[in-house]
Amino acid sequence: MKTIIFFASLLIFFGCSNTTETNGDGSASAADSGNILELTDEQLKSIPISATTLQERILTHTLKLNGKVDVPPQNLVSVSSALGGYVTFTKLLPGMHFKKGELLAEMEDNQYIQLQQDYLTATAQLENRKAEYDRQSELNRSKASSDKVYQQAKADYETLLISKQALQEKLRLINIRPDKVSAGNIKRTVGIFAPFDGYVTQVFVNVGKYVSPSDVLFELVNPRDLHLNLKVFEKDWENVKIGQPLIAYTNSSPEKKYHGKVILTGKAISEERAVEIHAHFDNPGPQLIPGLYMNAELEIPDAQTPALPEESIVS
Repeated sequence: MKTIIFFASLLIFFGCSNTTETNGDGSASAADSGNILELTDEQLKSIPISATTLQERILTHTLKLNGKVDVPPQNLVSVSSALGGYVTFTKLLPGMHFKKGELLAEMEDNQYIQLQQDYLTATAQLENRKAEYDRQSELNRSKASSDKVYQQAKADYETLLISKQALQEKLRLINIRPDKVSAGNIKRTVGIFAPFDGYVTQVFVNVGKYVSPSDVLFELVNPRDLHLNLKVFEKDWENVKIGQPLIAYTNSSPEKKYHGKVILTGKAISEERAVEIHAHFDNPGPQLIPGLYMNAELEIPDAQTPALPEESIVS
């Protein structure tokens, strides 16, 4: 009795590498075909071989991609001063971490003093205009004053009210609380505070430098929404779907795996005939920073096909 075993990738010869024929004494015989091996019952008893059958399975293949770590525009913040001024304090350096609400820099300028003065003046005048408006309103109801005088008092009051509200918003722009401004508490410096927890990527100022409202002082990154920007060639683009899991790793530490999933696929093909896709990390760490080059592996399911278990393949 003879058992025929089919091997997928390597022809194995039992005992020697030459093709043999079956003799009357029961020795092995390998067929002339390059992928068939015949073993006798005695030979099967001497080596651990088991048999299996082909089964219909859905197989997958791995799509290897590369790209870099990135952050969305709302997480990359350029900090500037709303009114400009001279930098009197900052201790930031690129790479430094900061907490939300922490003082990043302090600015000084005459216009801060003038703005507070204008606000206090408008507040004082508004009280007087409000009293005059109320008085003219009462007189007008009793026809003791003309409509013209009443309308002028109303216009003066509303003009000052608008001016005060506008000055309040200007004070908030430079981080001065209007309710804290008083004749005995006028500040010549204002602070710039961190809007979130993150770290500094670039510093463009130093103490003593004058900056205008259009100048950028610092560039800050919020690392809470890091994502992976990958490139997929157009031949594979249709196989990538939103929600597909992937594994990413760096060239320097390939053993460290970062799991994620696809959250967005691009709709334009670049000159390199590639499409951008974006993936979120499930387990981002402090080692991941914007601009870091990474590799990724994405499993693409194939159609149902006959298959053998992996242990049936001999390499």
